[in-house]
Amino acid sequence: MSQTSLVTPPAQTTFKDWQSAARLIDHSLLRPDTTRQEIVKLCKEAQRYRFATVCVQQCWVAQAVSELNGSGIKVDVPIGFPQGAMLTTVKRFEAAEVLKLGAGEIDMVLNIGALKSGESKFVENDIRAVAERAHDGNAILKVILEMTLLTPDEKRLACELSLAAGADFVKTSTGLVGGATEEDVRLMRSVVGERAGIKASGGVRNAADMAKMVAAGATRIGTSSGVSIVRELGAPE
Repeated sequence: MSQTSLVTPPAQTTFKDWQSAARLIDHSLLRPDTTRQEIVKLCKEAQRYRFATVCVQQCWVAQAVSELNGSGIKVDVPIGFPQGAMLTTVKRFEAAEVLKLGAGEIDMVLNIGALKSGESKFVENDIRAVAERAHDGNAILKVILEMTLLTPDEKRLACELSLAAGADFVKTSTGLVGGATEEDVRLMRSVVGERAGIKASGGVRNAADMAKMVAAGATRIGTSSGVSIVRELGAPE
């Protein structure tokens, strides 16, 4: 996938075929009770339908990397998850450890309290510390903004700080505090333009939901419903 395709939404608002939709999906399984067997199944599904990534908790990175070896499908891992309130050194350490295990993409939760306290430079440096580590490991960094907790001005500022710090994507939410909305995706796109990708995550459960997010400007979709979405679009059972 080229850098242009990461940041620029497809021109169509409906999908040409199920495969084109699958390529935009981070196939996610982040429940705390997830088992090893479920991770194996997730990876098999990702290989069958050619999703962009599998998104798993840190303890399952090695397993997922092993399952996906040679497939070209990346392992995406959340850090600072889910509240974003960890020390910057801890976030950077988390990033370094999952990169050692073979992660190819990182979804980092922004320090929301610091942003709302007006500590913009701290927030920017917090993101930059992880972005630099991710890029040293040839990985992509997405910054989770938790949009439902922010005012419109804070949403814009969060996007601007993410860009300034070198993030590759901004992401709507963890999915644990509200979810993605078309309005938020459009706002994010209005700020980042074509300088970064946008990941819509939280509440995207069917093809219609996904099409709306892509039409609003999303270039990646985080969902645990990837299989049902592509089957709705014509993928085989």
